[in-house]
Order: sequence, then structure tokens, then C-alpha cells
Amino acid sequence: MGFLAGRTVSRLRYGNFNLLNKLSPAQILVLGFIGLILAGAILLSLPVSSAAGKPTKFIDALFTATSAVCVTGLVVVDTGTYYSVFGQIVILLLIQVGGLGFMTMATLFALILGKKIHLKERLIMQEALNQLTMEGVVRLAKAVLAITFLIEGTAALILGIRLSADYGWGRGFYYGLFHAVSAFNNAGFDLFGEYRSLTRYVADPTINIVMTILIIVGGLGFSVIVDIYNKRKWRSLSLHTKTVLSTTAILLIAGTAAVFFLEYNNGHTLGPLSLPAKLLASWFQSMTPRTAGFNTLDIAGLRNATQFLLIIFMFIGASPGSTGGGIKTSTFSALVAAVWAMTRGKEDVELFERRLPREIVYRSLTVALVALTLIIVVTMTLTITENAEFLTVLFETTSAFGTVGLSMGLTTKLTVLGKIAIAITMFAGRLGPLTVAFAVAQKQQKAVYRLAEEKIMVG
Repeated sequence: MGFLAGRTVSRLRYGNFNLLNKLSPAQILVLGFIGLILAGAILLSLPVSSAAGKPTKFIDALFTATSAVCVTGLVVVDTGTYYSVFGQIVILLLIQVGGLGFMTMATLFALILGKKIHLKERLIMQEALNQLTMEGVVRLAKAVLAITFLIEGTAALILGIRLSADYGWGRGFYYGLFHAVSAFNNAGFDLFGEYRSLTRYVADPTINIVMTILIIVGGLGFSVIVDIYNKRKWRSLSLHTKTVLSTTAILLIAGTAAVFFLEYNNGHTLGPLSLPAKLLASWFQSMTPRTAGFNTLDIAGLRNATQFLLIIFMFIGASPGSTGGGIKTSTFSALVAAVWAMTRGKEDVELFERRLPREIVYRSLTVALVALTLIIVVTMTLTITENAEFLTVLFETTSAFGTVGLSMGLTTKLTVLGKIAIAITMFAGRLGPLTVAFAVAQKQQKAVYRLAEEKIMVG
């Protein structure tokens, strides 16, 4: 898949019409992901990809490929039983390329072949890695690849040893590799069958701890990981890193406490478990809505209040430059800081004794409103096309936008229109609503004049 991505970029750049120079970075990203999804859909629709040796409906193959490339984990057929080993490997490759980004994989092959990374490719990488400047994007891409393969390889070994006790050495290590890649990329795909995810291992400390580390590290963002590695002292960390780490910690602790108390006596979830297992399951279930998609508790069995809490967490999502979706933790923090500043009568928005530029606040507000609008429109559409309760539809839509993959059971029952709507939502959630908007919009131009100012009444 990475080779195909590299060939695609190469053809765009050296083609007769020199398309790479005519398209904006956002447009190239969108077209690259679309091409990757279509290639995956074609492969998954082949008879060799299904365990039964029969062709898969293209809409189902397209939905699965979109879910894999957008590292979501929503599935219309059971990955562990429906697809053959070939089909599962295709999904695994789609997850890896989709999680890291096709430009990162193209960079890997360019570096292997000794090719130079040109200015246009660097601009695309800046957009793909969600960086503020183009400086150091190639070094960051190298770090991303090294970090990814090191963490995934280590986790695959540990998970393989643990799962070998249940499935034998061959299958155990295969499962270990698949779930390590799926977890680090926050994809949520599993091979355990019957849509069970990790419910069998709700009280298993090894599985829970390894998967937790993979999901959290994958969701922090590669620039944050590199910053922590290079500086290692809290005072020296960038404002972005401090914001991401503090917001992530607060959400994890608050989420764990909320799930624990809301579900403590629920006979369908935490009720039958011991106290240590209750705490472990509460921790895991508060962490996984941050775009991971794995679950150790039955999502449909959760209380409505807990399900709504997960919807909020899925909307916030992971952090910029990570493998996750949502509006992102830093966006959420900027909005909270702006509200806090306004309620205190302060003109400047501040975080950790630093002032945020107004552009960041405006961008955060735009991302949140565009995301909320998308979720509202898709939810309203699904209430018409699907036979399901409102909370179930809202949960499914938010899960798709946040590229989470958690489901209350609606995905497998979706109509064709429902599958298309959810696929579009996953796509927008993975690339980011603003990236998609910039890709379809006309070229931006700065205004040469400013209009007269006048106030309106608000509040």
C-alpha cells in the first residue's frame, strides 16, 4: 500500500499535466486517501479476500476499506470470521498506511530509494502531519516511522506471547501483530470474532495494559512524542505538548471515575466483576472512546448516561498529528480557555502562562462548529433511513466522525444509504473537516481591505 501511495505521488508529480503543482496540499491528501480507499475496496471485494471464497458486495468492501484507511473500526461484516487471511492482511495494510498517512509511507519509500523530498512534498507532509510550519517535517516523518515500528513490534511480541496461550503460537503471534497495529493506529479492528472485541479479556491485565499503552501513545500525536523524547522536562516542553498531556490526563481520570460510578451496579457491565476488574474495565472504557474503538464492556449494555458520556469523549477525540480523530484535545482546550477568559473578563486567551493567537481560537471554534454541523446532518439523515433509536444513531454518527469504531449494534444493520453516510463521516473525521473543506473550496485569498466595524448583541 505504501508503494502504491509512493507511485501515486510520483505520477502526480511527473505526469503530463504536472497535477501535483496544480493541486493544493489539502486536495492531494483527499485524493490520495480516496485512491487508497478505492484500491482497498477492490482488493476486499475479490473472492480470495473472503473466507467463503465468494465476492463481497462492493458497498460492504468500500465501507470496510474506508473504515480501515480512516482507522475507525466500524464494520458491516465480522472481520475475524468473514475475511480470509488475505483479506485480513489487506485490512492490516490499509490500517497501517491510513494511520500513518500515505505521504509518510511514500516518504519511507523515497528515502529507501534515495530520492529527494521536494518542496511540494514537504508542504503535503506538513498538512498531513498537522504541523504549524514546514521546518523539520522530513525529520518528523523519519521519527514517526521509527517510533511506530518500534512500538508496534514490541507490543506485537508481548501480545503474541500472551495470545499464544489461547490460540497456539502461529495464530497467537499473528493475532498479536494484527491487534498491535490496530491499537497503535487507534483502528479498533479485531479478529476475535462475533463482534466481541476485547470483552473476553475484560479482567486480563496484560491485554489491557499493552492495549492501553498502544492506544494512548498512538493518540497523543507524533510531534508530542518527539517533543517528550527530546526535552524530557515539563518546563522545557512546548505549549502544545503541555496542553495535550494535561487534557488527556484530565479526560482519562474523569472518564474512569464517571464510568466506575455510573456502571458500578449495572448487571450488564461492571456489576458481576470484582473490584480490581471494575477499576480496570472503567479505565479501559474511558480511554477507548478517544478514537480507539476497542471495548471490554458491552456498549449496548451501558446505561444511557454512560453512552452519552462516551459520545462527548468521541467528539473530543485524540490529539493533532496522531492516528485518531475527533475535534482533538488541543481544540477542546482552546475553546475551554476562551470561555474561561471571557467569563473572567479577560481579553487574552491563556494556557500555561502563554497567550494563544486569535487565529488559533477562531480555527478551534470553526473546527468544532463544522464537526457539530456534520454530526447533526448525518444523524438527522440516519433517523430517516434507519430503524433505530435516536441515541443509537447519534452514538454511531459520533463514533464514525471521531474515527472511534464503537457501536451499539447499528452498523451491521445499516441500509445502503446509511453505509454511504457513515463512510463519508469517517472520511471527514479522519482527514479533518477543515482539510476536506479547504480541498473543495476555491483558493484562499487574503482581503485587500477591511470593512467598517459594528457590534451586535449576543448572549
